[in-house]
Amino acid sequence: MTDNLSRKTAVELASLIATKAVSPVEVLDAHLATIARVNPKLNAIVTLVEDAARERAKGAEAAVMRGDKLGALHGLPVVIKDITPTKGIRTTYGSPLFKDNVPTEDAEVVRRLKAAGAIVLGKTNTPEFAAGANTFNDVFGVTRNPWNPALSPAGSSGGSAVAVATGMAPLAQGTDFGCSIRMPASFCGIVGIRPTPGLTPNWPMPLAWDPGQVHGPLARTAEDAALMLDSITGFSRISPISVAPPWASARAIVADAKDAKGLRVAYVSDIAGIGVEPEIDEICRATAMSLRDAGATVEEIAFDISDGKGPYQAWRGLWMVGQQFLNLDRLEEFGVNLKGNVKAGLKVTPTDFGASEQKRAQLFQRFAKFFEQYDLLVTPQSPVKQFPVEMNFPTLINGKKLENYTDWIAGSFLITLMSLPGGSVPAGKTSDGLPVGIQIIGPRFEEPLILSVMKIVQQSHPVGWPPHA
Repeated sequence: MTDNLSRKTAVELASLIATKAVSPVEVLDAHLATIARVNPKLNAIVTLVEDAARERAKGAEAAVMRGDKLGALHGLPVVIKDITPTKGIRTTYGSPLFKDNVPTEDAEVVRRLKAAGAIVLGKTNTPEFAAGANTFNDVFGVTRNPWNPALSPAGSSGGSAVAVATGMAPLAQGTDFGCSIRMPASFCGIVGIRPTPGLTPNWPMPLAWDPGQVHGPLARTAEDAALMLDSITGFSRISPISVAPPWASARAIVADAKDAKGLRVAYVSDIAGIGVEPEIDEICRATAMSLRDAGATVEEIAFDISDGKGPYQAWRGLWMVGQQFLNLDRLEEFGVNLKGNVKAGLKVTPTDFGASEQKRAQLFQRFAKFFEQYDLLVTPQSPVKQFPVEMNFPTLINGKKLENYTDWIAGSFLITLMSLPGGSVPAGKTSDGLPVGIQIIGPRFEEPLILSVMKIVQQSHPVGWPPHA
């Protein structure tokens, strides 16, 4: 029964709890048992708050028995990325400089999860200040992929992705600036979505007006992701770019999704001009084309936005400086990734930034025209397979050397640059049994549409559970 509960979806667990078929304490125990069995070899959860979670689970059980009105996530365990502040729970940002930091307030996204009834179970591993698309740091070490522990789960929300993929938690919070929700979801065979900036309040991020880094859900199903998304979206007075979603419930829309009739979908194998491994391209193309079976019109087209790579690097550089402004006097104490990012940012000139913003505006208009013709853009989420965990990042695609250490994630970060929502959903598996994700991109505020198509993809292309779960 214990393993059985930890393998149920968040939607199933919420229903079982609400109908008193299982108690929140039983659900918690099931996930704690999975953590005890799986986490030591994968290192996804780095701070576990078992006692506090148990007290909250007992309170959640009492609320059910009293007949209280329950939140959408009532009694569901959730894990939080270790760059997101949690009241009374150590938050290290993956940095030795903050290894003993215990916040006195929750981030707004955590408050919202708790308000919906979720039980915070622990913190998940991340590279230092989320700078990197692999998941390791000098505080907690490396996180490993549940499909093959010798490989990387990607990053920077790698711990969150591994925790969900293995049944340590039904839901996890992540953040995404370059690819940090989408790539780990792809590498771990689950669902992750980067919402439209402003939908999920960023407080207390240092750059309050920043449309780059956003909070979003990682889940095993599209409907679970929609369930969590509903709980963390909405207007907030403490976030200056906050907006309310133009839909009442993403979960309700996704639950009702039956087909893709009338949808116009474009498949592009490489929007960034970096190449893609043939097997990945083949899997992603076939999955995109299979949406025709659900009623969509699908075309493969050329759509190159590689001229956004330079503008993204300029923006990212200034963002890194702004994020770490209060820590600049300790720059040499940072790890190599974070230190290099900040130093690159210090070299960005006003002219660089002006030119990048001009190009960015042009690219957004290119997308605006694209979305007049198509409802969704589908691409491979990653151009490469999961790489060895010891590698900081891939350096080659199809034998061609990459110019920049972030180039391999360009197909993701160019979507960030455009302030568009996008998510990853499993499309199939490689010949050696590793999951491959497709990225589904839509116009701003079309998260329910993206998740609905993800649901259809999951129904027709299930990848199952990883062997180390």
